[in-house]
Amino acid sequence: MKYFRINNKLFIKNRKDFTLKMNPKSLAVFNSNDIYPISADSTLPFQQHRDIFYLSGVDQEESILVLFPDCPKEKHREILFLKETNEHIAIWEGEKLTKEKALEISGIKTVYWLQDMEKIMFEIMTQCDTIYINTNEHYRSNVEVETREDRFTKWLKDKYPAHVVAKSNPILQRLRSVKNQIELDLIQEACNITEKGFRRVLNFVKPGVMEYEIEAEYIHEFIKNRSKGFAYTPIVASGNNANVLHYIENNQPCHAGDLILMDVGSEYANYSSDMTRTIPVSGKFTKRQKEVYNAVNRVKNEATKMLVPGTIWEDYHIEVGKIMTSELLGLGLLTKIDIQNENPEWPAYKKYFMHGTSHHMGLDTHDYGILTDPMKANMVFTVEPGIYIPDEGFGIRIEDDVVVQETGEPINLMKNIPIEVEEIEDIMNS
Repeated sequence: MKYFRINNKLFIKNRKDFTLKMNPKSLAVFNSNDIYPISADSTLPFQQHRDIFYLSGVDQEESILVLFPDCPKEKHREILFLKETNEHIAIWEGEKLTKEKALEISGIKTVYWLQDMEKIMFEIMTQCDTIYINTNEHYRSNVEVETREDRFTKWLKDKYPAHVVAKSNPILQRLRSVKNQIELDLIQEACNITEKGFRRVLNFVKPGVMEYEIEAEYIHEFIKNRSKGFAYTPIVASGNNANVLHYIENNQPCHAGDLILMDVGSEYANYSSDMTRTIPVSGKFTKRQKEVYNAVNRVKNEATKMLVPGTIWEDYHIEVGKIMTSELLGLGLLTKIDIQNENPEWPAYKKYFMHGTSHHMGLDTHDYGILTDPMKANMVFTVEPGIYIPDEGFGIRIEDDVVVQETGEPINLMKNIPIEVEEIEDIMNS
C-alpha cells in the first residue's frame, strides 16, 4: 500500500463499538471484496470492502473477519482468516500478510489461514445462536454482480439453517457515519492531496487544452502524494458539458471564454475526498459567469452553516432550496410567477439545481449514514450546490467537505483550496 500505516487503535475501537451493538450469543462475519475480472487474465485493481477495512485495517483479498464477543473460548472472540502466503506468491505477486503483520495492522491476535476456515467456523457456530450477515443497504446501492460477501452468506445460511439471522448494516450505517479523529485526519490528508492537484491544474489550464489532459495533471499529483488515485470517476466538464451532471468522457477541448467544472477528489488510505471547482479556461470570469459563480458560493456558505447536530437531512434540503430560489430570482433565471405556479414536488429552482446539496462522506465517497437520523458531531458531509444553464453554455458547481461540530459552524476540510473568484483568477494569471 502507498499510504502510511494507520494506528490500529482505530480498528480496535471500531470493533469494540460494533460488538457492543450485537445481540447476546451472536457472531458476525465480514468478507473482503473479490478481485474483479475484465477478460482473459486481466483484472481490475483490487479495492477492499470498506466494512472489513473499517473493522480490521486489512487491505487484502480473500480475507475474512469473524467477531464473536460471547465466545466461550477467548481466543475466538476475534478471528482473522487470511490467504496463506508462500514463496511462489511472494515472487509473482509480492508477499501477502503474515500472521504477525496482520496482528500489527489490526490488533487481532488470532489469525488462521483460510484453509482452516470451515473447521473453525463449525466449532464456533455450535456456540452461537445468531449470525450477523453483511448486506449492502446503502440508499444509492444498485449492485447486479454477486459479491464474495453474497456467496459466503449463501454458504453460511445453507450450512447452518437453524441459526437466527441478523443484519450488520444498520449497525455499521450509524457507526461509520460518525468519524473518529484518526479518520478525520485521514480524510484531511485526502483533501490536502486534492488541494495540491487543484493548484497544479490552475497553473496548467489555458485555451486549447483537452479535458483529459487536466485529468492527467490531477492523477499525476495524486499518485505522487501516496494516493492510489481518484476516489471516484472524475468529471472534467468544459462549456456545456458541465450541464451533464455525471459527464465522465473528459475528451473535449477547452475553449477560450468557457468555464470548466471539475468534480474530482483523491483517496488516501481508502478514505475519500470530494471537491468541485469551476474555473475559467482563459483565466478570467465574464461578468455573467462571476455573478452566477458568486451566487452558488453564497448558497454553499449558507448551507454549510445549517450542518449542525440535530438537523434532519430532508429538512435541510428544503431550506437550501429556499436560499437557492432567492439567488435564482436575483439572477433573473426565475420569476415570482414561476414560484407561484411551481409544483411542490418539483419546485421551480429544480430547473437550474436538480440534485441534492449534501451527502455523507468517508470511506465511501457516498458514505454510510441513515438519512432519517438527526445529524451528529463528527459526521462529514459534502456541500455542493450548483446552477446549470444550458442556454448560456455553462454550469457551475462548488463543493467542499465539512465536519459537523458539537457547537458552532462545521470545520471546512477544504478551507485552503482556492474558491473565491479573485483568488482563482490571481493564481491562473500569476
